[in-house]
Amino acid sequence: MSRSPVLAEVARLAGVSVATASRVLTGRGPASAASRDAVLRVAADVGYVPHPVASRLARGTGTRLLFAVRDSRADILSDPFVTRAATAMAVATEPDGLGVALRRLPLDAAAELDRIAVDRSIAAVVLAGHDSLDTVPIRLRGRLSAIGAGGLDVDSTAGIGALLRHLHAAGRRRIALIGGPSWLAAARVPLRAYTALMRESGLPVRAVVGDFTAVRGRAAARAVLRRWPDTDAIATVSDATALGVLQALNTAGIRVPDDIAVTGFDDIPFAACSHPPLSTATHPVELIAAAAARAALAGEPTSRLFPSHPVLRATA
Repeated sequence: MSRSPVLAEVARLAGVSVATASRVLTGRGPASAASRDAVLRVAADVGYVPHPVASRLARGTGTRLLFAVRDSRADILSDPFVTRAATAMAVATEPDGLGVALRRLPLDAAAELDRIAVDRSIAAVVLAGHDSLDTVPIRLRGRLSAIGAGGLDVDSTAGIGALLRHLHAAGRRRIALIGGPSWLAAARVPLRAYTALMRESGLPVRAVVGDFTAVRGRAAARAVLRRWPDTDAIATVSDATALGVLQALNTAGIRVPDDIAVTGFDDIPFAACSHPPLSTATHPVELIAAAAARAALAGEPTSRLFPSHPVLRATA
């Protein structure tokens, strides 16, 4: 099997040093006209193609895209949303010869962002879980995008709103919501949508804080039952939370959807396999992540909502 020629071969055939060949092929640094002609002729003859990572190293433009997730959970990098997004970014950046790195940032991320800003190995950064891009270091401007509030996100108001209206149309009048963490700006969007719909319908607001995990979903469901035992529907902002709710209700001997209807959000593969199959709404994580990676590399941060629509199954 033939292999691609390397820089050292081009230099040898052109009769110059590797350093000179590199300067000619990258366009960075001095070289005589004779050396330049020889290197370019040999490179064309042998079909030399610069390795993308080597080229980025030579230009000092970074070799990896960093996906930085701000969160209080120590295990956030194993969250299904993060792994799905990171995989989509890896696919999107492969043509550029870039790797994708994951990093968890604490809620107070200022010092960590300062360190990231001066890391020359980082070509661009996609942030998730951040309140505003206005607070990031100036050195990150022009190679940064965000997933979540103020950046690229899913239209959770539409997706969760459609599920809530479905619950109301089915006769549910005591609907509780298990939301996201209070520090997360993106979690406030579905909470506002829920609160508005409940008040417009003259229904009580019953909101409990969650964290997008099944463990918290179980605990939150038990809290809902203790505080509002007449609840007839529980809406959540993640499928993982909803699966935890289903577990808690099953343990308590509560029938779904006969006694309490349940809805999720994300439409993960497990949603269709739960018992009973989970009613939820779509969340195009891969499309959002790929768009965020491209925006960061292009230096064109943008704000856009991706559509979400309900997927009705057996739980509601």
